[in-house]
Amino acid sequence: MADSATAVSAGKILLEVVTPDHRLLSKEVDYVSAPGSEGDFGVLPGHCHFLTTLRIGELQYRIGDKTELMAVLWGFAEVTPTKVTILAEIAEKAEDINVERAEDSVKKAEERLERGGLASEVEEARVSLEKARLRKKIADRHRQQSGSRIS
Repeated sequence: MADSATAVSAGKILLEVVTPDHRLLSKEVDYVSAPGSEGDFGVLPGHCHFLTTLRIGELQYRIGDKTELMAVLWGFAEVTPTKVTILAEIAEKAEDINVERAEDSVKKAEERLERGGLASEVEEARVSLEKARLRKKIADRHRQQSGSRIS
């Protein structure tokens, strides 16, 4: 008999998102979409085993008809038929992203990129801008989704 802590409901897949600091999420979900380094990939229960690296991008997971969003910044994903484990350098739930701070980060990163500099400084500014834009996009979408649920 399967251990109740590891057993997954029929038709569900366990999604775990772990950063170096803590386990951010551990939920049974219906579907996962993640930003693989070779392109986005989707996972349903029963998926084949694979391991891939992650790029900066949007992680989505669906429970019923509700889709949740998360920013993921690099890492690895391990997929089995019953579980998706995301080992991310940085991950942030949409509801935890401060929209105003994200907008401010975009402006600052754009200014740094405009200033130019050494190739390494320009690359660092480009990555900062990509991260800031992702956080802003996810925060904006979460705010829109939350607003539409209220009405």
